[in-house]
Amino acid sequence: MSKNPTAASRLKRYAAIGMALVAACFGFPSESNGAQAPNPDKRVAIVIDDLGNNMAGTEEVMSAPVKLTVAVMPFLPTTKRDAEWAHRVGHDVIVHLPMEPLRGRRKGLGPGAITTDLPDDEIRSRVRKAIDDVPFAVGINNHMGSRATADERVMRIVMEVCKERGLFFLDSKTNWKSVASSVGGELGVTVLQNQIFLDDISSNAHIARQMELVRKQAEERNECVAIGHVGIAGKKTAAVIRQSAPAMQTNVRFVGLAEMAGVQPMTQSVK
Repeated sequence: MSKNPTAASRLKRYAAIGMALVAACFGFPSESNGAQAPNPDKRVAIVIDDLGNNMAGTEEVMSAPVKLTVAVMPFLPTTKRDAEWAHRVGHDVIVHLPMEPLRGRRKGLGPGAITTDLPDDEIRSRVRKAIDDVPFAVGINNHMGSRATADERVMRIVMEVCKERGLFFLDSKTNWKSVASSVGGELGVTVLQNQIFLDDISSNAHIARQMELVRKQAEERNECVAIGHVGIAGKKTAAVIRQSAPAMQTNVRFVGLAEMAGVQPMTQSVK
């Protein structure tokens, strides 16, 4: 029995139109425009630091078109608002814990900072209080901390609290002598490491170049963790993420840190 080429081509055309409509409605890539689904084996986790004080770029970060991890400082005016906001739109939340740097004034760290002159009990108490102050936190990373993260006594206490609360730790790598990974490994705490700072230079061109490095590293090594900030570079960083993400998603998948750490994220609403 001969086939009707006109009817067959019409059905094929209708099917293609239907698939395109579904893709457009739900954000799926369609074959007709040449897009590909993100590679599930190549992952990018972008962390945005310094939320909690209504800094520039906060709104733009929250509305990013891809999943991010938002690092919120404790005990600040918008700490709870920013953590709840990030959770509501589907980003992971971690505690951005103020920790002592090698240089600079301690007053700039913010309240509840972890410094190397504190006794064990006070460090433990401050870490617990910081976690309690940031709703929906699934991990911790260091704000500054080049001195504290290289201090084994301090980091042992921080890691013990992480283990107690079921949290992972992201080492922002502000000091290559950090002992976070070795102490965390000894105690059975998952420790991730920042590999690229996106906005150490606050220009769109630099941030775009850093995003390209993120893409390359994810493709070559299967994953990359990068840190950006709200504040001085906040709006620029958010804008570059928004511009770069669609093209990057043909090769990599944007994930929260909880997935990379193998930690079950708290139940979140769909963005």
